[in-house]
Amino acid sequence: MIRTISVSPSGHIQTGQSLDTLLSNPDHWYWIDFYDPTDEEIQLLDKPLQFHPLSIEDCIHTLQRPKLDYYDDFHFFVFQALNGESMQKEEVDLFLGRNYIVTYHSASTHEVDEVWKRLELSKVTNEWNPSIVLYHILDKIVDNYFPHVYRIEDLLNEIDENSADRSMEDLLEDLFDTRHELLSLRHTITPMRDLVYRMINSHRLSGVLEQKEYFADIHDHLLRLAEKVEASRELTTDIRDAYLSMNSHETNRVMKVLTVITTIFMPLTFIAGVYGMNFENMPELSWQYGYFGALFAMLVIGVIMFFWFRKKGWFK
Repeated sequence: MIRTISVSPSGHIQTGQSLDTLLSNPDHWYWIDFYDPTDEEIQLLDKPLQFHPLSIEDCIHTLQRPKLDYYDDFHFFVFQALNGESMQKEEVDLFLGRNYIVTYHSASTHEVDEVWKRLELSKVTNEWNPSIVLYHILDKIVDNYFPHVYRIEDLLNEIDENSADRSMEDLLEDLFDTRHELLSLRHTITPMRDLVYRMINSHRLSGVLEQKEYFADIHDHLLRLAEKVEASRELTTDIRDAYLSMNSHETNRVMKVLTVITTIFMPLTFIAGVYGMNFENMPELSWQYGYFGALFAMLVIGVIMFFWFRKKGWFK
């Protein structure tokens, strides 16, 4: 699907015009949005729009790394948005020219739709131009990163507190899933941060230079997001190490108690083994109170060893 919107020098907005009509009015600036285009619609990027074949190829092959390419009469951007529900990456490609902007996306992108509606309903169209549209789209993409980062921070707090008293296995499973999400976020936010930094320091993007403070604000947001992601990753490492240390400590404590119990039974087993050999010339076997004496000796030894180990704190 292709939709168009054009703005005249007087600020009059028109939608639904054909590409030929848009190209024949150089005094107007326009926005063309390609949403899940057909093969025939993709060909329009070549003719009549005459974009470079490499940029068209980048549009067709999705999930490109965020980047900026300079061409003679336009600039090509690749942004990565995040789906609000599934947190899947959604590529948004953008062509920026002197009097036009062209967006290309295979999936329905909320950020593009929202900016499109704002432009349609805008009463002060003189404040809009292709670079402003670029700013609003990029700003919406970056703003929609924050809910995902905040959700992960809340999830990590729940894992850390463990108020529901969940098992360690379940907590570690959620923790590793969260680390995977953070890794995916970092692979999106870090390239976007570098891309915006390149944009605000480029002398070839005149429209961006005119609105440099606004794009610098987006870069500040990306810096905050990158710091939050790194801090959350460090927190997952600390929580993981803490849980593994607790698990190791609990295992050592159990092994210590079992070792103490085994040690107590060692002399008892020795006594039982000695008097269980049934040799004929063992004086104690013919003693009337030998059986009770052996039991008493075993009891005394066991009690003495128990209190001795307890005094040393080996049962704690």
